[in-house]
Amino acid sequence: MEQAVGESGIVNGNISQNCSEFQSYSWRNILRRSELNVQFMLLTRRNAECAQFINDGNDIENSNFNGSLPTKIIMHGFRLTGSKPSWIDDMAKELINAMDVNVVIVDWIVGATALYSSAVDNLDNLGEEVGTLIQSLIIHGSTRESFHLIGISLGAHVAGYVGHAFEGKLGRITGLDPAGPKFSKKAVDRRLDPGDAVFVEAIHSDSDYFGISQPVGHIDFYLNDGKDQPGCTRRSISSVYKHVVCDHMRAVHLYISSIKNHCPLAAFPCLSYELFINGQCVGCQYLSLRHCPRIGLLDHAGLRATIQPREIKAFLLTSNHAPFCVKHFLVELILGEIGTRNQRVEMTFLSNNYKQRSKLRLLITNKRIMKKVISHDAILENMTVVNIKLLSTWRQKAPVIHIEMLRITELPLNDRETQSRCINNMEINEVLFQELVNC
Repeated sequence: MEQAVGESGIVNGNISQNCSEFQSYSWRNILRRSELNVQFMLLTRRNAECAQFINDGNDIENSNFNGSLPTKIIMHGFRLTGSKPSWIDDMAKELINAMDVNVVIVDWIVGATALYSSAVDNLDNLGEEVGTLIQSLIIHGSTRESFHLIGISLGAHVAGYVGHAFEGKLGRITGLDPAGPKFSKKAVDRRLDPGDAVFVEAIHSDSDYFGISQPVGHIDFYLNDGKDQPGCTRRSISSVYKHVVCDHMRAVHLYISSIKNHCPLAAFPCLSYELFINGQCVGCQYLSLRHCPRIGLLDHAGLRATIQPREIKAFLLTSNHAPFCVKHFLVELILGEIGTRNQRVEMTFLSNNYKQRSKLRLLITNKRIMKKVISHDAILENMTVVNIKLLSTWRQKAPVIHIEMLRITELPLNDRETQSRCINNMEINEVLFQELVNC
């Protein structure tokens, strides 16, 4: 999106200045990483293709900054190679397309590169510099409530430091997979927490490696189990690092997609992923909530502004590709006679054209009623048929299973009037292919 340093940029209709750019990688910079060398770059609809430096008051005066507009501040995290984050331009572009805003990109590549421990040590000073910038922007017409800090990994905790310095009066903080190493056991004043802004949200996608596992916001979104993301697979030892980065960065790419696309990324408040996936959190009436919180730019994640939940976990399933949104369904089984031993069943639900399918594997035990939440990638299509197969072993054939009722219902249950689809009185001895009908 930005041109190289030294190329002329068209600002306010005139060729007036050079386009600012991220600092270039060099070992000299890495060796000087104790010196932050922070740069602040501004993008607006008036200079969407040519960032302007706003490193001091004079820069702000001579820029397109508009204090009457909201301001989004983007802060990257640790950088192993010292390269500019590849997602920065896309995020800035989508924010500007979605809203008339000031977008400020924080370049702290020098202080963020090479050693993770050194990058962590730099966060206090970085937070002070970002806070000084915000004070300058307030002098130029902004209000504290108009700021939205978007921090990725370590950048999420920097947002927390800044918000803490402003006594939690900044408008919003979005933490995208906030960093876990060196922060999981920190006190709340040393990491992101709900007291750092009027509204704090976090999206967790790699909570077992680079991301933090505990909730750190008013609403904490956990993608799938918050750990392993669809499409991020380990095929070899050499790809383990790429796998982990894939999980860690899924929060970033999903958030960008939520700004660009209009399909809903709604989540279900629940105490744990296990309870959610086992069908115990199928609505959104949790504590004072009345609606499912949504990832994106909606104020307070689509909740009422008067609601002040803290550290509420909300779970959602996603697909393995943009725009990542799926439909959620509750599958309910009422079983008849099932025999004396555990049996495994594979259910494949197919959409109208039979091309989109969702699979569910169940271990049938002595429980008469079973519930599971599944996802369906085809947003505009309904599930119409189900293929049920008993999974027997070469040693022993599975006995017949009698299903009194199979019911599938789109979620959430309390947000809409949804017609369930059912099959009644089935006996499965090997494979059954049957149409779902309205209950």
